[in-house]
Amino acid sequence: MAYLSFQPLRQFSRIVTQQCRVFHSHQKLTAAKWNIGKINHVAIATPDIEKAASMFRDVLGAKVSEKNPQPEHGVYTVFVELGETKIELLNPLGSKSPIQNFLDKNKSGGMHHICIEVDDITEAMKDLKSKGVRLLSEEAKIGAHGKPVVFLHPKDCNGVLVELEQV
Repeated sequence: MAYLSFQPLRQFSRIVTQQCRVFHSHQKLTAAKWNIGKINHVAIATPDIEKAASMFRDVLGAKVSEKNPQPEHGVYTVFVELGETKIELLNPLGSKSPIQNFLDKNKSGGMHHICIEVDDITEAMKDLKSKGVRLLSEEAKIGAHGKPVVFLHPKDCNGVLVELEQV
């Protein structure tokens, strides 16, 4: 019968516990000056925004907005209401649209970003920058809902483009 020694496991556990105490004792615990809220919308880039809107409106029976240009962002938007959240359909507006770049790589479209609500976008931006999260703009811009928005770099968000919107 083989003899199992738990000594190495005990030593490892003791070292990890000590390191965790050291890490936590050096952290400054400060109250956040901003709060994260619910998902506002999931954005889907589409090569044919009218066809996509029709599918949600005519096939699924959802309430769908009119197509609206957002020149500052280089997109047309249509919002599909789904209870507490929305789907945002995106289509390129102009030759320099970031959505066109996305569609060039994804011919049939696909999920572009998620939008999460925050109560103070300025504080959220400061806090996230201090934690090493890259913002795609230095200042918040006015988004499709007429509220300040900022995008976070996908490489800092598990490969997902994240938009924060102040509510």
